[in-house]
Amino acid sequence: MKDVRQAQDLIGSDVYDRDGGKVGRIGNVYMDDDTRQPEWVTVRTGMFGTKESFVPLSRASATDSGINVDVTRDQVKDAPRIEAEQGHLSEQEGQELYSYYQIQPTSTGRHASGEEATSQQEGGRHERAETTGQRRSSQQSGTSAEPESMTRSEEHLRVGKENVESGRVRLRKYVTTEQESVTVPVSHEEVRVEREPISESEQQRMSGGEIGESEDEVVLHAEQPVVGKESVPVERAKLNTEEVTEEQTVSDEVQREQFDVDEQNAQRRREQGS
Repeated sequence: MKDVRQAQDLIGSDVYDRDGGKVGRIGNVYMDDDTRQPEWVTVRTGMFGTKESFVPLSRASATDSGINVDVTRDQVKDAPRIEAEQGHLSEQEGQELYSYYQIQPTSTGRHASGEEATSQQEGGRHERAETTGQRRSSQQSGTSAEPESMTRSEEHLRVGKENVESGRVRLRKYVTTEQESVTVPVSHEEVRVEREPISESEQQRMSGGEIGESEDEVVLHAEQPVVGKESVPVERAKLNTEEVTEEQTVSDEVQREQFDVDEQNAQRRREQGS
């Protein structure tokens, strides 16, 4: 991570650990005071990025998806909680972070006239990038210093989405018993006596018969309903899902930097001049 001009562009980038797992998003970039190269970043973790942990950019690489760092997500999660005052890491804070991540502090070279350049290790000489609201003005010998400028920053909510299980639906069938009535037409036989007179010729032929008792029998038949049951498929049901889109509002506290101009000294100078 040696391109200082892109230090501000790192803010908001996704950070992935050495195993490819997502750690969080970059909140601030801290640069070395001497080399002006980015050395540390703070990573926002949690659902709404409410926690920040320092992550070293040593052996880090930039990809299209974000920044790959040479530490694990657990290391970042358990890193010391440090509140850098005025956008700087103190020497003690820097040494604490270097010791925790087990990496060597950045070495900066200082050259003296007529002597060989020597290196000096310093663990706390890091300044937060310009987006934190502070920037040092450069001065060169024989030239006037440029007016200092101040950048105001705001926190904006970055809301993502994740697919979670919201419930389960089961489709089952069960048996109920109810009364069903069906009207069926049935028929039966009834006896009807038919009588007819006997002609004279039949009387002469049948004469001489004895008078006595006799009987005749007829078998009657009737239809009766016969009830049977059979299982017949009548309907098919299955579970299916459809996607319904609705709007939900999420809220969280955000911080905004504000400008405040103190004109006390200017007013005093105007009074003295008058």
